[in-house]
Amino acid sequence: MNLIDNPDQAKRLSRAILSDVAIYNKEKVESGIKNDNIFDVLKDEIEEGRQHFLSRVSASINPDLIYEIAVVDVLIKRAGKIESPIW
Repeated sequence: MNLIDNPDQAKRLSRAILSDVAIYNKEKVESGIKNDNIFDVLKDEIEEGRQHFLSRVSASINPDLIYEIAVVDVLIKRAGKIESPIW
């Protein structure tokens, strides 16, 4: 299998993986946002997604940074409508 070495393709993959995490763990996302502990609540799911992502993407395009940005964009920014004491 060829590794993805196009940053735009890698960004799309990271967002797809994290969208799946969000969809399949909706209650955890809501709880994590409300209680300001989303990274603790979804630790295993985020890490499993990261390992899958890293196995498909070339290290030459800084995949860790791409994945971390997607974590914030997909799990945090999209959850802005959830009531939380932090916003």
